[in-house]
Amino acid sequence: MPTLPVSRRGLLSAAASTGLIAAAATANAAEPELPAPEPAVTPRLPTDHGELPSFKYVFANSHKKENKGGWAREATVAEFPASKALAAVNMRLYAGAYRELHWHALAAEWAFMLSGHARTTVIDPDGNAETNEFGPGDVWYFPRGYGHSIQGLGPDGCEFMLVFDDGAFSEFGTFSVTDWLAHTPPEVLAKNLGVPAAAFAKIPDHELYIMPGTVPPPLPLEPPPASLVSAPQTHRYPLLAQRPIEAPGGTVRIVSSKEFPVSTTMTGVIEDINPGAVRELHWHPHADEWQYYVSGQGRMTVFGSTARAVTWDYRAGDVGYVPRGYGHYIENTGTEPLRVLVVLNSGVYGDISISDWLARNPAQLVAEHFNLPLDVVARFPKRKVIIA
Repeated sequence: MPTLPVSRRGLLSAAASTGLIAAAATANAAEPELPAPEPAVTPRLPTDHGELPSFKYVFANSHKKENKGGWAREATVAEFPASKALAAVNMRLYAGAYRELHWHALAAEWAFMLSGHARTTVIDPDGNAETNEFGPGDVWYFPRGYGHSIQGLGPDGCEFMLVFDDGAFSEFGTFSVTDWLAHTPPEVLAKNLGVPAAAFAKIPDHELYIMPGTVPPPLPLEPPPASLVSAPQTHRYPLLAQRPIEAPGGTVRIVSSKEFPVSTTMTGVIEDINPGAVRELHWHPHADEWQYYVSGQGRMTVFGSTARAVTWDYRAGDVGYVPRGYGHYIENTGTEPLRVLVVLNSGVYGDISISDWLARNPAQLVAEHFNLPLDVVARFPKRKVIIA
């Protein structure tokens, strides 16, 4: 049986307690073994060399936590060891079902709506609250520690991707309101909420996590005066409604703290890459990159310095990861457009691309680096290409 990863249930900070480690190991005993790392392209590309950890994970390999209201599966550093800085959860809520009121002590939550519609509520430490509805392509961001809930709307509920800015974070170790109240004496609840202790006789005695519910009525266009305290910064951003950046081989949409001020620790990107096109060679100086392949098929090579370069093939449902500063590119190897959701663990977006870098150096310098004639270098792009 595999050794329990200490991050598995959000126990990193509590690992000093022998009792907690033993309890976690017992709880983990019934869980399936983690899948083997995803292999690189075989046969290897002639330019591949050396060894790198697997930067590919198949989300379908994750264990599903299911109940009557929906399901969730996660990819943390326990399942995907290379993804040290970011973790993710794929969640489905049926119509009316709730991801119950909860908060995350260890990480902020960034989300992308894959399908359907959802409604969220969120409250900050100053008592500002906001209710929003989301459709496909919309994004939300909840800072670490903010209380929130998610509800699937009619007719078909919703499916979304959650990304957290801590690779060791586990969705299954969050702070849930039903779990908290189930472990608080009724007399204390009575003092807090101003009703008799007997009123709490039938509250749940365990965490519900995802629970069935009733599809709510539509939100009023204009809430009654003084009925809603609005947050100073909205937690919703319609990413797919954004005008894309046009490139020769596709389009890019970016939502950083510049476009979405509340999202201080994460940036989201949608890359649509045409068949045969490539998201050009580049790196991110101050962020790790987490990827979800939404549709199509592609190939990514990651360059890790010291003659290490390894290539993986990806299909819809796969996850990729690139550590901060590692060079990489993504090529569409299929016959349909490739869509990749990229999340970076920085609220400020930045990359350095091969086209822009070489264009900003003297032609003679570039020519002598690569043993090329000057007339060849003169035909290089004069600015950043993004997708070629």
